[in-house]
Amino acid sequence: MTNNKLAPDHLLELDNVNVHFPLREGVVKAVNGVSYHVKPGEVLGIVGESGSGKSVTARSIMRLQPKQALNAGGTIRFRRRSGEEVLISAEDRQSRTMRDLRGNEIGMIFQEPMTALSPVHTIGTQIMRTVMLHRKVSKQDARARAIELLTRVQMPRPHDIVDRYPHHLSGGMRQRAMIALALACDPTLLIADEPTTALDVTTEAQILHLLKSLQQELGMAIIFITHNFGVVADIADRVAVMYLGRVVETGTVDEIFYAPKHAYTQALLRSIPRLGGQKARRLKTISGSVPDPFNVPQGCSFHPRCMRAVAGICNGEEPPEVIFETGQMARCHFPRDIRVEAAE
Repeated sequence: MTNNKLAPDHLLELDNVNVHFPLREGVVKAVNGVSYHVKPGEVLGIVGESGSGKSVTARSIMRLQPKQALNAGGTIRFRRRSGEEVLISAEDRQSRTMRDLRGNEIGMIFQEPMTALSPVHTIGTQIMRTVMLHRKVSKQDARARAIELLTRVQMPRPHDIVDRYPHHLSGGMRQRAMIALALACDPTLLIADEPTTALDVTTEAQILHLLKSLQQELGMAIIFITHNFGVVADIADRVAVMYLGRVVETGTVDEIFYAPKHAYTQALLRSIPRLGGQKARRLKTISGSVPDPFNVPQGCSFHPRCMRAVAGICNGEEPPEVIFETGQMARCHFPRDIRVEAAE
């Protein structure tokens, strides 16, 4: 990207964002040159294996990285409701601007609500505090808003739940409470960090349906972080695939599922269990394992696990970003040489 201003049709832009963790053993480049954008009202799915940098990137948008994290470059820009552009990457985590953005214009659903919600305050109190922080309303009006939000997220008995503590609720109910808290001030951008990981299949489907209906009702943009391609297919408009701190491919849902250009994307798709077929077959896996973050391979970081790697090129040179006519991007030396096997 490398722009000094947001594109007119973009709500959020990340340009070459880097987040490093200096540790005793060395420096971990958890986020290594990540660039992507989100348009108003769209759902961007971020997918990849554990440790690929998905959550660290999202926390960088909120300025909620661990204190030992080092912001090693890049820019993050966000467009406020007023039209004002904010250079988030230049803000301190405790700045007035960030405190005004968090929970107001950017909401976040954390991966584990039991640790994200306060155990010593009721669900209603936590929602009310967020509302009263960003809106000039009375305590009575804030409580009414809390009940309204719990009703909106289809919480059973919202008038009762508003006075309950998180440990009184089931996993699915806690996740609904977390969503209600994130939506307290009708944000224009919602970041959902693997919100269905710890839920059973039925509850997961309910939460996904809820998020889709809320997104359509409120018109907000969503960054949906997951390792599950099935969830991505169900909820996203566009997809960014991450590996070892980098975005290796981006495209529409149809492009990623039916015309993937990067070997890693194809490997992920081949490993998805499929129903039907005349006979059972072994589930395909990605060969090898994710490299040690202290010793990332030279060249393309995926080349030790890639069946199509070419010695002297893939293990020696950083792959370029190849942009196709449709706008699909793949960070690969030979993106056009990869056969479409994922949709078999």
